Amino acid sequence: MIVLSPDGSKISYCAPVNGVLNIWVGPTDDPKSAKPVTKDAHHGVVIYNWAYTNEHILYLQDKDGDANWRVHCLNLSSGEIKNLTPFEGVRAWIEAMSPKFPEEIIIGLNNRDLRFQDLYRLNITTGNLTNIQENNEFLQFYIDDDYRVRLATKISSNSGREIFKRTENGDWKLFSKIGVEDEKTTGILGFDKTGTVVYMWDSRDRNTAALYALNLETGEKTLLAENSRADLSDMSWENVLIHPTERNVQAVVVNYDRKRWQVVDPSIKGDLEYLSTIEDGDFSVASRTLDDDAWIVAYAADDGWGGVYYYDRNKREARFLFTGCKELEDRRLAKMNPVIIESRDGLNLVSYYTLPLNSDFNDDGIPDKPLPTVLFVHGGPEGRDMWGYYAEHQWLANRGYAVLSVNFRGSTGFGKNFTNAGNLEWGRKMQYDLIDGVDWAVKKGIADPDRVGIMGGSYGGYAVLAGLAFTPETFACGVDMYGPSNLITLLDSEQEIEEEATSIGDPRTEEGQKLLAERSPLNYVDRIQRPLLVEQGANDPIVKRNESDQIVQVMQEKNLSVTYVLFPDEGHYIARPENNIAFYAVAESFLAQHLGGRFEFIDDDLQGSSITVPVGAEEIPGLEVALSEKTP
Repeated sequence: MIVLSPDGSKISYCAPVNGVLNIWVGPTDDPKSAKPVTKDAHHGVVIYNWAYTNEHILYLQDKDGDANWRVHCLNLSSGEIKNLTPFEGVRAWIEAMSPKFPEEIIIGLNNRDLRFQDLYRLNITTGNLTNIQENNEFLQFYIDDDYRVRLATKISSNSGREIFKRTENGDWKLFSKIGVEDEKTTGILGFDKTGTVVYMWDSRDRNTAALYALNLETGEKTLLAENSRADLSDMSWENVLIHPTERNVQAVVVNYDRKRWQVVDPSIKGDLEYLSTIEDGDFSVASRTLDDDAWIVAYAADDGWGGVYYYDRNKREARFLFTGCKELEDRRLAKMNPVIIESRDGLNLVSYYTLPLNSDFNDDGIPDKPLPTVLFVHGGPEGRDMWGYYAEHQWLANRGYAVLSVNFRGSTGFGKNFTNAGNLEWGRKMQYDLIDGVDWAVKKGIADPDRVGIMGGSYGGYAVLAGLAFTPETFACGVDMYGPSNLITLLDSEQEIEEEATSIGDPRTEEGQKLLAERSPLNYVDRIQRPLLVEQGANDPIVKRNESDQIVQVMQEKNLSVTYVLFPDEGHYIARPENNIAFYAVAESFLAQHLGGRFEFIDDDLQGSSITVPVGAEEIPGLEVALSEKTP
């Protein structure tokens, strides 16, 4: 994350200090002189932004992955760091920032009721908190640049979402309804500078989500951008350009198989055309100054880290700053190939595969002989795989594996019909799409059918467990990273049960309980024939530790091959580099044992990590010895 200060005088980015990510700051005209300004020595800092004072940086941190975020403020002049929300077991989040109030932000805080976040106005210099909106029903609020709370959303009684508009007397009036079929592809992006026009991506009365401007006073709705194949719904910073002060949408990314910019405001067309000539990869605008004279532009490639540039708009000149990883600059890495795979029932599955270097001498996209292959499944499932640099793809390809990632039904980005085709299809049609991807790779001569493994995290971890339990002869092994094994216990901890009941199954009904039991790999452990490696963060608030504990226990009872890697200081996703290195050292040894790829013998890879292996260390060559030699 590379960010310019609002006035453009300083540049910041995250980089390691003794192996731990911290924020670095330097002058924009000499970024190589940047120095670290935070001092985290454990989990690292990854979520941050500049305050509009130009002298303060705001960042979020939790404790060992528990997702109870706290807002910290760094004063660059004094070096002082303040924890502005020092509450135990409470989640804080930055809801709004505005250049009109440089020393104040709006945060959400669930210190009164853990189920709901109240809104507070927070002074970042004094720490003073002022409650501006008590909340007993809403999921999210939408705030304009004048810090007026304009809209709010909540789950409707019959599923779907409802949008409420705040009236002049402070009451809430129903403004719009979003049906259950549109809730994953319809939402609010933000406001124009007057606060009277709201930007929305919207799939109502259509398939793919388009971008609209909706006047809150007149009801007039204006289409800004659309695409027949891809949703315009991933409106994160790298996929939409909004003018820093005028607040008008200027361009959006359309991403079917690759990212392409679609211009909304003609005044920016020349900038995007020029930037498309700098490097071959896809680019995003990572940061803009408040006067919009300078941008930070980052390029993405599939075979390495692209360059980061300082773009002077007045001169229309891009100045190279650095790449995301200097160590990889001179390395030859593997290319990623987009492909459309047809499912057994006729859906187009946008997919990507990577081949090891020197495995395809005639460069036709097919290896010279079928390869051991890893099917790498994305999480969510509300998410998607896309073209670009994936560390896991490169690591696995380096070890001699072909790597395949399939956007199965239920993935987002390809229209609501495709996304909703995944409803109630966990472990069934969503899983069939993955199997169809494997079958395609086998028929194409990419994958050796006897040496296909499956690996993934979160929902991807569920797909691993489902793959071993429901299609026990398809995969030679599985690597489950924090995946749910029992859908009933998974949903017991969900607050947004209406939405999950529609997409996964309803635990409140007898029929729903039956479906969830049928789709839970835990109930089919006796079918598992192939070895399993499980990774779990002990503090995971989303897929709780019990999801891994219970399937490991049942596999033990049935004398099945299972290894359980547990990190006591991690949550959902593994954050500490030492822990990631430790796990991937174990994983590559596991994969080599069952798929036959290359591996490096586990040596000092566990040093500095918190890794524990409660079960199955003896299943991994060298792991028991490495654990015994690990320094506490």
